[in-house]
Amino acid sequence: MQAAVLTKPMEIVMKTLPVPRPKFHEVLVKVMAVGVCGSDVHYYEHGRIGRYVVESPIILGHECAGVVAAVGDAVSRFQPGDRVAIEPGVACGKCTACKQGRYNLCPDVQFLATPPVDGAFVQYISIRQDNVFAIPPQLSFEEAALVEPFSVGLQAAFRSGIQAGDTIAIMGMGPVGLMAVVAAKAYGAKTIIVTDLEPVRLNAAMRLGASYALNVSNQDAVQAIHRLTDGIGVDVAWETAGNPRALQAALASVRRGGRMAIVGLPAQDDIALNVPRLVDNEVDMYGVFRYANTYPRGIEFLSSGIADVRSLITDRYSLSQAQEAMERARTNKSGSLKVMVYPNGEPV
Repeated sequence: MQAAVLTKPMEIVMKTLPVPRPKFHEVLVKVMAVGVCGSDVHYYEHGRIGRYVVESPIILGHECAGVVAAVGDAVSRFQPGDRVAIEPGVACGKCTACKQGRYNLCPDVQFLATPPVDGAFVQYISIRQDNVFAIPPQLSFEEAALVEPFSVGLQAAFRSGIQAGDTIAIMGMGPVGLMAVVAAKAYGAKTIIVTDLEPVRLNAAMRLGASYALNVSNQDAVQAIHRLTDGIGVDVAWETAGNPRALQAALASVRRGGRMAIVGLPAQDDIALNVPRLVDNEVDMYGVFRYANTYPRGIEFLSSGIADVRSLITDRYSLSQAQEAMERARTNKSGSLKVMVYPNGEPV
């Protein structure tokens, strides 16, 4: 099979590798669509994200879906030809976090495209069957790949306790932020206020269900949010950009007794926050790391047609064009929303 391998920062080389053979409990999937994530771009450009460092050639890509090509001897839930989405984090199932149902915190998780684990920029991938989920006919492979970033929004909704009728501010309309709009909508948020610098992203957020879109390049987001909420502030704020100023704005936008979820990972470790405001207003703050137990719900929501998420895919590339895909995602922040790679040809 063909694989796109990151050999050093800013260099992806096509290599021929053997097709993996599924082990006892594994499913071999013919990969049909892979979304390019911000983490892929960081590894491609810088060779690291925080404590995760690329020390040898690695295959990127973890937002993926495809068709079952073969199954291991112990697999009972799938058969060749099944259309599936892949959850990329294979947890140990034995540690305290796994046993508590918070397997996203498993210290031994093997997450696709996180060093040293290879990812999905390949024609075939083998993965444990409990990380594979059937998708209905109405859900395209592209939409099924988007269940992965959508799951981050679902985890934020779960962690911050979104309820029907809530007002929410989402800071940052990258792909995760845009899918977070859909998650907030799915959980019944009444008013969804979003912020970003790029008009194309703000327009996309409005198409997905946002109530108000604020361009922070020409207005103060906190002032605008308080104006839109009659001076009260939002019930919930999510920071999805990994930007210190957006994080500070999120806290300043929350009402007294409100909640806040931090989704984005900033480049630096230490960020100034208004702790007196946090304490005086008794704001609940939640960290969000990936997701757990979200895929069945995510597939159900996206299959319902809750939003036209396929419209987010602005750029399409073959596997042999993986480097061009990464460059597009890296350099064209104002014109691209979601870059998709098709390892086995673009689905008809």
